[in-house]
Amino acid sequence: MALSTSQIQQLNAQFKGIPPEEIISWAVKHGNTPVVTTNFRPYEVAILHAVSQVSQDIPVIWCDTGYNTPKTYKHAEELIERLQLNIKLYVPRQTSAHRDAIMGIPQIDDPRHEEFTKQVKLEPFARAMADFKPDVWFTNLRKGQTALRDSLDILSLSKDGVLKVSPFYHYNDTQLDTYLRKFDLPNEHNYFDPTKVLANRECGLHT
Repeated sequence: MALSTSQIQQLNAQFKGIPPEEIISWAVKHGNTPVVTTNFRPYEVAILHAVSQVSQDIPVIWCDTGYNTPKTYKHAEELIERLQLNIKLYVPRQTSAHRDAIMGIPQIDDPRHEEFTKQVKLEPFARAMADFKPDVWFTNLRKGQTALRDSLDILSLSKDGVLKVSPFYHYNDTQLDTYLRKFDLPNEHNYFDPTKVLANRECGLHT
């Protein structure tokens, strides 16, 4: 889907306050190869539910770092079954056990941290995007998460020119909690991202 910067700005103004399902329906109608990405972190259930209500055929790319908590894996399996998600699993080329023996989980100031992030997150993600070649990418990015995300909007372009669609961009936690209660959806807060260290730090996928 080719949109100019001015068109994206106009659409963002129109979409503010519009229900997520309507934004998703618009993107599906105008796109050719949509995907949604997830890691089953807190509140991811919202975008997964909203997309699945519009179309259950859309590939749901799960880049599993291999370091999720048991609760997160159980949460993921529950949502995959309940929402009938079209899951496409991507994992690092090296097992977490092997990596733990070689480098462990490097701290942010460790020179190996960049390579660690590449192995467990960036490479599997790049492989997935190369396989599916999406023109529309549904995400659960929200304003207030990081400085970078504050500069985005409901619609934005990735560095590769893919249209990122974040229907819940203007939602805060309270509004998402209301959405989850409305549809009786489970949430999962016991999530661990080995690459971020800090909650408000970008992981690299959206930079």
